[in-house]
Amino acid sequence: MIATDTAQLCFHCGNECPDDHIHLEEKYFCCDGCKTVYEILDQNNLCNYYQIEEKSGNTPQISRFEFLDNPEIAKTLLDFQNESISKITFYIPTIHCSSCLYLLENLYRLHEGIERSQVDFLKKQVAVTFKHHVAENGITFRQLAELLSAVGYEPLMSLNDVVKEKKRPNDRKLLTQLGLAGFCAGNIMLFSFPEYLGLQDDTYKLLFGYLNIVLATPVVFYSASGYFESVYKSLRKGIVNIDFPILLSILVAFFRGIYEVVFNHGAGYFDSVTGLIFFLLIGKWFQQKTYHFLSFERDYKSYFPLAVTRLVFGEHESVSVSALKKGDKILIRNGELIPADSLLYKGEANIDYSFVTGEAALERKQLGDFLFAGGRQVGASIEMEVLKDVSQSYLTQLWNNDTFQKEQESRIKSFSNLVGKYFTFGVLTLAFSVAIYWYFTDVSKMLNAFSAILIIACPCTLSLSYPFALGNGLRILGKQHFYLKNGDVIETMANCDTIVFDKTGTITTSEGAKPQFQGKRPLSVFEEMLVVSLAHNSSHPISQKIKEIFEEKHFLAIEDFHETTGKGIEGKFHGHFVKLGSSAFVNPSLKPEPKSFSASVAHLSIDDEYLGYFMLPNHYRKDIEGTIKDLGEHYDTYLLSGDNQSERTHLESWFKNKAYLHFDCTPQEKLSFIKKLQAEGKKVIMIGDGLNDAGALKQAEIGIAVTDDTLNFTPMSDGIIAAEHLKELPSYLKYSKFALKLIRFSYVFSLMYNCIGLTFAVQGTLSPIVAAILMPLNSITLVGIASIGMVVKGKKMFKNRE
Repeated sequence: MIATDTAQLCFHCGNECPDDHIHLEEKYFCCDGCKTVYEILDQNNLCNYYQIEEKSGNTPQISRFEFLDNPEIAKTLLDFQNESISKITFYIPTIHCSSCLYLLENLYRLHEGIERSQVDFLKKQVAVTFKHHVAENGITFRQLAELLSAVGYEPLMSLNDVVKEKKRPNDRKLLTQLGLAGFCAGNIMLFSFPEYLGLQDDTYKLLFGYLNIVLATPVVFYSASGYFESVYKSLRKGIVNIDFPILLSILVAFFRGIYEVVFNHGAGYFDSVTGLIFFLLIGKWFQQKTYHFLSFERDYKSYFPLAVTRLVFGEHESVSVSALKKGDKILIRNGELIPADSLLYKGEANIDYSFVTGEAALERKQLGDFLFAGGRQVGASIEMEVLKDVSQSYLTQLWNNDTFQKEQESRIKSFSNLVGKYFTFGVLTLAFSVAIYWYFTDVSKMLNAFSAILIIACPCTLSLSYPFALGNGLRILGKQHFYLKNGDVIETMANCDTIVFDKTGTITTSEGAKPQFQGKRPLSVFEEMLVVSLAHNSSHPISQKIKEIFEEKHFLAIEDFHETTGKGIEGKFHGHFVKLGSSAFVNPSLKPEPKSFSASVAHLSIDDEYLGYFMLPNHYRKDIEGTIKDLGEHYDTYLLSGDNQSERTHLESWFKNKAYLHFDCTPQEKLSFIKKLQAEGKKVIMIGDGLNDAGALKQAEIGIAVTDDTLNFTPMSDGIIAAEHLKELPSYLKYSKFALKLIRFSYVFSLMYNCIGLTFAVQGTLSPIVAAILMPLNSITLVGIASIGMVVKGKKMFKNRE
């Protein structure tokens, strides 16, 4: 009797089980680790992990992470930590498919101490926010690393972490596969020359045929191994993915070639199958390199147009955040963001870490405390010493925090995914139908027709235009000092029909004439020092301009500083109470400013005595009138201002509809107005300075923050524009509309390309090798249309600009 054993595959990772003693009901596992992972997922209702396309669990690797119990080591690795919350970015090399994305972004369901996790698929990184107090149902740094290892995603950590160094992904395996395929394909074509030339020599023909089998075998089973893995993983879950028709074509041509050589003493189809794989890998390499290039450009060159105040021998200077170095002394005012991990050495810090943790509770810090990057100071200005270099990618990560994301679905991306989903089944149906037809009509054309259809109509090309067009758009707009969160913003921006402007700090600037003080009497030297010191703590443009009119550079230590958004600032010094702001804020009994004041006004009171007001003439940005009029030709344009109506007559000529100008608006009224426009079906772009407009910026479809070299930007915005480039906004919007037209054109081009190719393929006149050349050529053409089109248009539109 001969016993036959059917190989039992592990339910979790797909590896072959050595025996069947490890199982749960009818599910078998290769080891206790895989069984444990399944139990964890099952207990937390995460078994959808096993239903996702191209899914295959990773064999868990349990490693020791005792070194993470050392606070000093943990501190060097953590991105952020306060009394209850920690944040870490792990590099996980085993991230490879959509199921990995699903599981890693649902870590909070595996342990209640994990608050959120966000995956960067291209960089193979996952950012995790967790509660580190075990006594409060938290999880330690070490336990988090061990949990990731237990579910098959062991993080790679060292003091020179890949995440920190930002090393480029390794594509050595792909290059090896490509090199092998090219070498074997070239030699197979060389051995096939007698067949090409019609030379008949049975001895050499048979020898070359067997040599071609030997050369083609490693190409099919090593160079094309990625297709085997992809199809195997999807078929195990009952799913047919887009690699299935490609692999089917490769196998049909390979085994038909073996049959031809062995039984019919023919030449086979090995030149076609190896050439196919070679050109497929070229397309894959080209696509991968282009993605890496765009990612590199985004991380290292698209810096925010932000600056910070650096202290040099007591003097203040504004420098780019990228120019900060370890040891620099910096000044952070109320509302400004801490750009780098620093040490507090002067002032009273009340830090809002909501951009990092999502929680708005303030954290009070003392002198000598360590302050993490990403917090926003609330209160009087503080001085710090930079301990770590600025991480631009970390600031980008804060900007893209899920807390501030708007739920807007990309119509183009959804269309692309829908087409890709059904395209594969359509191609398979067509290929088999044509093969059956030629089998009964002319069997010699069956294989060519079947293979060519599967190869020429590759659905993956449909999804190339979107990321490459918008990726290049992000890069080019970044060079024009217009920075966007992601590519989806370009699409949303192109579909907007309404633009709402803030006034102060947006279309006006603090440059120009100095403010003048109007009062019953001149201010004393001590009163001037109080005003300067109070204004010194605020980053508002009016406060900064008032500070500059006084010669005094010595600032008093203001206590109990508080800034009320849209109203004013207040504070104390040795019992003296100072207020600076609107009339209603400083003294409610005051009459509002007369409409004849064509200026911004800041009233002053000291010790509840009204002393007068500072009048700051409105100075509008260069060419802003032409910009608003230009936009008014294509958009409904509105103005929302917290100032009085003194400038209404002057500004009415800039807007097509005089009723679209609104003054004396509070931040809440601006937010409500945006909601009202949206209720009317309008898609709104809100443009503000990020100080009084945070709610409106977040509510609008697109929020654009205008910045004058300051760290006072808001994550609620979708874009950041350097103030001096606001006049270029019409060009930026035209460029976004061009991007959508280019993507739609590339879709039409791809459809026409496939139709023409299929016309020849179904007739059996298109050989697989020609199809193999045309398929990556289609991909390269689409990438070229998207990338070159965006670059050429960008150069044409912005050729005269820096």
